[in-house]
Amino acid sequence: MPRPRLPYPPCPATPPPAPAEPATAGAEPPRTSARRTAAAATCLVLGIGLIVGSVAGSWLTSASGRQSAAERAFERGRALWHTLPVDSLFPRRLHADLAGPGGAARDWTRVGVAPESDCAGAFDTLLAKALAPVGCERLLRATYTDATATRVTTVGLLVTAADGTGMRALRKRFSDERLDRRADLMPRPYAPGGTAAEHFGDAQRASWQISVLTDLPAVVYAVSGFADARTGTPPQPAAEAVAPGATTPPAQAGLGHDATALADRLERELQQVVRGGGADKGARK
Repeated sequence: MPRPRLPYPPCPATPPPAPAEPATAGAEPPRTSARRTAAAATCLVLGIGLIVGSVAGSWLTSASGRQSAAERAFERGRALWHTLPVDSLFPRRLHADLAGPGGAARDWTRVGVAPESDCAGAFDTLLAKALAPVGCERLLRATYTDATATRVTTVGLLVTAADGTGMRALRKRFSDERLDRRADLMPRPYAPGGTAAEHFGDAQRASWQISVLTDLPAVVYAVSGFADARTGTPPQPAAEAVAPGATTPPAQAGLGHDATALADRLERELQQVVRGGGADKGARK
């Protein structure tokens, strides 16, 4: 009887394993060598990870330290109004080289310091509304006259209630909308009686500067005019009155230079004190 045919041919028998090669003297077994290679690779990866982690940690710590220092300086600036002597904020006499038209030297004498106050009545209505989002912790002002007693300038420091984000937002708005150039948004003068500035009212304002700081909770400003109570001088922003070739009355009289020099000096003073650099000796006489 014929044998039945299988549906598939039978699989070939598994060949016997090849005889092991004789070990060479001094050679490591293959498995031991592989383990050592894997261990070395693991150590290398871990080492690189530790180095990268250390560098990243150092960078983060440094960045955090810088941020904390900036925050501390910002908060110190909020307390300056009641810790810094008035003669540091508003020295009795000031001198600045190259501060006048054509690079002339300028001298100013303080004729009055206003009592510390809130901001009521210190700004034109629209300027007060523009500054409202940052609040008003305290307002400090002083008024100066030049060496000839023909020009007067009020310098002011508004200490705000805002944080850094609020100050940056306000500065951006002032920059984007050019609010510091609008004649309907001006600071008002402080006119102490019995001085050369006693007739320095809103109608006598001729030039001004407003600076919104972002590293301190502060707005620094200055507004200048003639001491003889004259009116009818179209006010001009200090940035325009000090521009080369400017021929307007505020420019030719140097009123833009007065506002710029006195506001800038106060701003430098604040920043140097907050950073531990002391007072701005170079601007004093």
